[in-house]
Amino acid sequence: MTQAAGSELDERVPGRRWTVRLDAAGRGSAAVRISCSRPACAEQRLPSATAGRAAAVAHLKAHLRAAPAPRAESYCACRAEGCQTHLPDTGRHARAEPWRCGGPVVLAVIADRAGRWWQAMECCSRCAAATPGAKTAATSQAPGPQRTDRPAPAALDAGTPQFSDHQAAAGTWVPTPRSAPVRRRPPQVKIAQRVIPHNLRPIALRNELIELGDLFRAYQQRDQPDLAFLADLHTRKASAFAAWAEATGDTRLELDAQRAEQAATAARLQHQQRTGLTTSSTDPDSDTAAVARLLMGPVQWGHARSVLAHVTDTAPLPGPEARLLVVMLTLRTAHSGTGNLVGQDLTGLGLSEPEDLVTQLADSGWLCLPSTPRDLLASRPESPTPITVPSLVPDEDRPGPFTFGKKLRPRLSGWAQKIVSDKKLRKTKAGAVPRLLALVLATHSSPDGRLGLGGQGVDLDHLASWCAVDPGELAVLADQLAAADWLTEPALTSTRLTGRLTERVLPLTCPLT
Repeated sequence: MTQAAGSELDERVPGRRWTVRLDAAGRGSAAVRISCSRPACAEQRLPSATAGRAAAVAHLKAHLRAAPAPRAESYCACRAEGCQTHLPDTGRHARAEPWRCGGPVVLAVIADRAGRWWQAMECCSRCAAATPGAKTAATSQAPGPQRTDRPAPAALDAGTPQFSDHQAAAGTWVPTPRSAPVRRRPPQVKIAQRVIPHNLRPIALRNELIELGDLFRAYQQRDQPDLAFLADLHTRKASAFAAWAEATGDTRLELDAQRAEQAATAARLQHQQRTGLTTSSTDPDSDTAAVARLLMGPVQWGHARSVLAHVTDTAPLPGPEARLLVVMLTLRTAHSGTGNLVGQDLTGLGLSEPEDLVTQLADSGWLCLPSTPRDLLASRPESPTPITVPSLVPDEDRPGPFTFGKKLRPRLSGWAQKIVSDKKLRKTKAGAVPRLLALVLATHSSPDGRLGLGGQGVDLDHLASWCAVDPGELAVLADQLAAADWLTEPALTSTRLTGRLTERVLPLTCPLT
């Protein structure tokens, strides 16, 4: 059979082939040279690669126009190059059978992707289709119908192979060869740049991952963000990736699930900051009504705590009344070290001797006034008194102690003013000390008003340090807040104060998160 195939191949003429190449003319020069494999073509030199490519393409087109039509009796010029249909037999797949070729003989053009060479050759249409990037420039006109891509039964009986690119014998009809079936892979579906396997089980998990991927892609096309919806998507993603990790044992998926949980928390907090609403329960899915807080979000709450902490560390005078006055003056001048004050701002704090405290602060150098403390207490809203706190004035070598901007400063000052001038605190004639305690407890509660992180209570030593009082005085102060409808169920142990802030003061709180 091999001898018969070889004799039949010998009866055919080899396919034509020529190549046009583009090479550098020499080092240190942009000039290029064009060479053609046909002996009659002379070498050309051009000044640049762009001009060289244009000339090379034009040269090849000229050959194609001048060349005769592909010859039906020629065999593939690519046989010697080991093309896709002429691979040697490896023992596993019979790739070298002569009937692998098929279809009419064509003139195929192949170009290098880098634009360095162009080649034209005669080959069968099946070889041209199997060659990457090949384009057909011309097709031979066969005088008769073509053979199939399989040997005819009569040829098999005769012991001689028949080739699909041979012309059929006169009077013999052979059906047109069918194209080889194209294997189509199932389309890939992804979520978070991860391919979801088509054989992932259970099916419900795979469907959930596919749906989440579609939802995330649809969310990216939105004109306006919906952070609450995005938080729910990340929560679903965390659950799905955890199940995926359990089904496959892939630890990287567990890390993705953890990152999705963090993203859900971040999106939910951003939603709360933008809307000013937080749930009154530690459970984000709680059905309890939301609380509209004066200070929105953990960032502003942290700034409020930073002011109280700064005053605790740097207060120039001892005692709770001086501590409350320093807090209010710090909030009034926090951004630039300067601000305006009127007498009502001081007389509404419940201080026993406000003029004496202002005098002590001025004498210590912590506060600078353009007039006397008495003039400050007598100033009206239409003519406020400018004040300066030198330690808060920023300069090039020493920035201010706070990082919030000038737009947030009046919001923080207004928040503290609402607490210390609370109507029921004034009605019960609460002094400066219980008002300072109310200010501190507003920054040390859980979202639902329970004192301390998670409702575990506030450490007494820590609380006494912030309020500049003895721990033994906290029981009386807590009772005064309870009488003013600020605190319910106050209870002191040897180490902690527990209880819950009333619902009416929840908008003034800065929850611990």
